[in-house]
Amino acid sequence: MEYKFREIEKKWQDEWAAKQAYKVSNSSSKPKCYVLDMFPYPSGSGLHVGHPLGYISSDIYSRYKRLKGFNVLHPMGYDAFGLPAEQYAIEHGIHPEISTENNIKNFRAQLDKIGFSYDWDREVNTSKPAYYKWTQWIFLQLFNSWFNRSSKKAESIITLVKIFKTEGSATVNYQLPTVNSFSAEQWNTFLEKEQQAILMNFRLAYCGYGEVNWCEVLGTVLANDEVVNGVSERGGHPVEKKRLRQWYLRITEYADRLLEGLQTVDFSDAMKEMQTNWIGKSSGAEISFEMKTVNREPSTFNRLTVYTTRPDTIFGVDFMVIAPELDWIPEVVSAEQQQAVEDYLTYVKSRSDRERQAEKKISGVFTGAYAVNPFNSREIPIWISEYVLAGYGTGAIMAVPCGDERDFKFANHFGIPVTNILGDAFNGTEPNATKDAILTNSDFLNGVNQRKAIDIVIDKLEAMGIGTRKTNFRMRDAAFSRQRYWGEPFPIVWKDGVAYPLPESELPLELPKMDDIKPGINGDGPLSNNIEWLNDTDKYFTNNEGASNASSGAGGGTLESSTMPGYAGSSWYFLRYMDPNNTEAFASRQATDYWNQVDLYIGGTEHAVGHLLYSRMWTKALYD
Repeated sequence: MEYKFREIEKKWQDEWAAKQAYKVSNSSSKPKCYVLDMFPYPSGSGLHVGHPLGYISSDIYSRYKRLKGFNVLHPMGYDAFGLPAEQYAIEHGIHPEISTENNIKNFRAQLDKIGFSYDWDREVNTSKPAYYKWTQWIFLQLFNSWFNRSSKKAESIITLVKIFKTEGSATVNYQLPTVNSFSAEQWNTFLEKEQQAILMNFRLAYCGYGEVNWCEVLGTVLANDEVVNGVSERGGHPVEKKRLRQWYLRITEYADRLLEGLQTVDFSDAMKEMQTNWIGKSSGAEISFEMKTVNREPSTFNRLTVYTTRPDTIFGVDFMVIAPELDWIPEVVSAEQQQAVEDYLTYVKSRSDRERQAEKKISGVFTGAYAVNPFNSREIPIWISEYVLAGYGTGAIMAVPCGDERDFKFANHFGIPVTNILGDAFNGTEPNATKDAILTNSDFLNGVNQRKAIDIVIDKLEAMGIGTRKTNFRMRDAAFSRQRYWGEPFPIVWKDGVAYPLPESELPLELPKMDDIKPGINGDGPLSNNIEWLNDTDKYFTNNEGASNASSGAGGGTLESSTMPGYAGSSWYFLRYMDPNNTEAFASRQATDYWNQVDLYIGGTEHAVGHLLYSRMWTKALYD
């Protein structure tokens, strides 16, 4: 007897659809279970084999939990904005809006044929204005908030302004490494532009300049995980480092809470370890070394600040290594080393941070300059190497070959003599990273155990005024803008160098229809070519009751021309599934209280230090 599976499956799939067999309510006497799949990028004409691999597993679990008496939320949608979808459209000569819609139709047809038990009434599409209105709304909450390290949570930027008005910066000086201290009287005399520049140093979503991975062919900034061997992951186009104005999320302020939260989230141990290592918390000291240049005009940059977790090894420092991006490098390079340094910096520009950290091949170049050990005046050569990143610590490290494997290999490779401060614990052929050796060749630390020496050195450095205790994180703030068309527009108007938020009542700020989506000039996004859209800003602020006082001067300004990255819409989509048709909020309190946490989430581990970290930060910020 022939099994006519096409007819039979279609019959029952139609039956399920007609009876809304998998429609789920936000209120039920049954226990709840939230089963989530990582929703797909509609960046291809159809599903690939990896999609159903995970989706089938989650569907089996969803059906099992329903049979066990649970009220199961099992939704599906599309991560439709971002580089993958736009690049697919460009490669096929189709507008991204059209190609995305076509691909989604095919994705949906394929998902239906497989027969998944999704509640299709909860389908989301991150590129639809009804969805990205709330992505923009969340961005505004981040822009209008700062992280108070005293209360350890996000607070309204208005509370910070009140502090500055009455107390100046005294109580938050430790959060102002790039801004000079000021009194309440000074704050109240600052021009608005000066005040806003200071506030930008605190906002959870902020604009600044930084080294980014720039792909000229794609016309956009790429995340570290989008660069492989110096080329773009998609298309294999050359990538170089470029300094651009970018939006960032101040995820580093949540580093401690993200670490603490790993104790309670139901992640695998491997996943927790990946996030722990990515966050990279460490404790140590920041030390300021005098610098000495050779065969060149005296430099205005005369001190080198280094962060180290091992101040006890300061007498074993045989060389310093600095990051290639440091802008003061030309001020200290000797004439003899100038060409070699320029050649090396050109090489490093094509490398992503992730590649540089993972690289096994040893590379570097001597600057011709020296740092001076503050305790014995020993001159220490300063090298440049790609394995040191400008965004971690100060962008400079002190290298102790007898106690660190990478430093030891570097010293051997370049013929740098190695000092033994570990006595019998160092055999001369391989380093020893011990913290329990009795120090030798270490001046006032001779005969002292390394662990005790750490505090002795820091106390002495602080007494001399050239060092301090410091906690650092390897994780850096997340780049949050792309010079592309297919993404959420930023609800920001620029005027006279000040960023003004659009009133929430004006959301969504819709992406304008454009036939030509080529990049603008000087690294600007395609939206910079739409002059009419950019400059039509008065309507957002004139007679608008939702406009804040902070936005009152934005009339006549220009809209931001960058768009948000692909991960903007995916950092909170699991919340929208709970209440996808709500027009008053991204989700009601009743819905989020009921569904609460996702109970089962299936997807690839490649998202461990991207999406899964960003979504945790967004959730914590929304909670605050």
